[in-house]
Amino acid sequence: MAAPPAVRALCAAARLGVPRRLRSAPATAPRGTAPPPAAGSGARQVLQPPPPPRGAERDPPPVVDFGDTREAFRSKSSAELLRGLVVLGLCAVGPLVEHNRELLRLCQRVLGQALFERLMKMTFYGQFVAGEDQEAIKPLIRRNQAFGVGAVLDYSVEEDLSTEEAERQELDSCTSAAEKEMGGAEQREKQYRAHPGFGDRRGGVISARTYFYADEAKCDQHMETFLHCIDASSGSSENGFSAIKLTALGRPQFLLQFSEVLVKWRRFFHQMAAEQGQAGRAALEEALANLGIATKAETQRWFTGENLGISGTVDLLDWNSLIDSRTKLSKLLLVPNMQTGQLEPLLSRFTEEEDLQMKRMLQRMDVLAKRATETGVRLMVDAEQSYFQPAISRLTLEMQRRFNRDRAIIFNTYQCYLKEAYDNVTVDVELSRREGWHFGTKLVRGAYMEQERERAAQIGYEDPINPTYEKTNEMYHRCLDYILEEIKHSRKANVMVASHNEDTVKFTLRRMMELGIHPSEKKVYFGQLLGMCDQITFPLGQAGFPVYKYVPYGPVQEVLPYLSRRAQENRGFMERANRERDLLWSEVKRRLLTGTFFSSSH
Repeated sequence: MAAPPAVRALCAAARLGVPRRLRSAPATAPRGTAPPPAAGSGARQVLQPPPPPRGAERDPPPVVDFGDTREAFRSKSSAELLRGLVVLGLCAVGPLVEHNRELLRLCQRVLGQALFERLMKMTFYGQFVAGEDQEAIKPLIRRNQAFGVGAVLDYSVEEDLSTEEAERQELDSCTSAAEKEMGGAEQREKQYRAHPGFGDRRGGVISARTYFYADEAKCDQHMETFLHCIDASSGSSENGFSAIKLTALGRPQFLLQFSEVLVKWRRFFHQMAAEQGQAGRAALEEALANLGIATKAETQRWFTGENLGISGTVDLLDWNSLIDSRTKLSKLLLVPNMQTGQLEPLLSRFTEEEDLQMKRMLQRMDVLAKRATETGVRLMVDAEQSYFQPAISRLTLEMQRRFNRDRAIIFNTYQCYLKEAYDNVTVDVELSRREGWHFGTKLVRGAYMEQERERAAQIGYEDPINPTYEKTNEMYHRCLDYILEEIKHSRKANVMVASHNEDTVKFTLRRMMELGIHPSEKKVYFGQLLGMCDQITFPLGQAGFPVYKYVPYGPVQEVLPYLSRRAQENRGFMERANRERDLLWSEVKRRLLTGTFFSSSH
């Protein structure tokens, strides 16, 4: 007797599904990877634009020159140039950056709130934050649009929790009721359970915001905030983006548990795929029958085409079933035990409230995806720590399958400092190709490297991070090149190159030229943070390439944690910051020498 469909659906939970032919590599061989660009972005380089696609009569965009300070800073007033020089200069002073939180609090006490806010708006806040609310940010967004630069809106308010409070909330929200009452957490995999000492996920992280679970009402508030961001993006710009984090939408316990289940099922399928051909198929049929997932007769029908999706995988788990109020998500958190030949629950029991909390997280995601679809705003799901990421990627993939039928609305994020990044990208692109939906992604290097390495070393599991920065660069360019090749062949893939690395941007432009991908197709986007790397953003925008600024907004007092991270990030990338300062000085001197420093026309 076969297990119910909810259990059989676990065959698909590993994202690979049950292969038509057992294999360890994608059916489509990975495409060739172009060599990485030469090091040394400091040298001035003029990049010729890509030609239009065959048969298309389009004017080629102007050349892109990242060394032309007049074009790079055309949108900036002279006062803004001076502010940038001051802020970047202060970010280079080690003691100031190290003690920035204490210094900010001291300034508040000495100056008073009103004078402190005015000072911040003249300096750090004015450099890195667009304004306090949706109305206040519109002038900056309109000005950027005039120079070809779009916006990714993010309401950057953060709770300023103490380390002790953050750790307490994290350990409580990542531990199930059964584990609190009876123990047993030590039976789960080390990587996918909460550990004292790593409860404050802000540790060592300077370029990403962190949410901590308080209660379901707080998650509803976060959802409403994201909805306001989507509406603001729709109302202030065309083809805008809005960013969300899944840890803001529910109890992280579910992400940990679902990630562990996914990883264990992947291992199971990889083990079954170790033998090729009929022997591997027979082993799979035997294993699935022993585990009670399906009878041999059922699996034989799968391989002959019945119940087989157009992707060539058996996939009984879809977005509609996930958010269905009748689905008990805890019933899906089962893992195969190859020693006993049985399916076992990940935990001994789940409470009714835990089941409801899991469901509410998915329903909040559904509300956001539907609003983004209705308003035409692209929704970027940010990547998070590696122990949450399998679940985040899988749930985002399910949203893409549901909402990306006609265009790319949902964008997943791939962190290229992960050793498995290329495998994840190629598997997901292949699935989108077979099922015919639009693949959307943001490629980043990653924000949690220091924390991830320390956690893996102390707890005792394999470091998920590439060993060197050079390896991460290679991974980034390899993943990017694969997606660019996919765009060339299908025009259904979309990628945001979220990078401040000038070499990476030049690499992308060169590959677009070689592959005949025209910027007017709007398949390749570029993204940088507000207040940083204008010498990359604005030349791209004025040359006709889709480029976006990540635009944070919120009240001064509530975005101080965000500003603190920006100061630390600029200190951490001194070579880039130095180049930025040099270009700013060059433009200030040019305006002084040409007599345009006090002019509105530069």
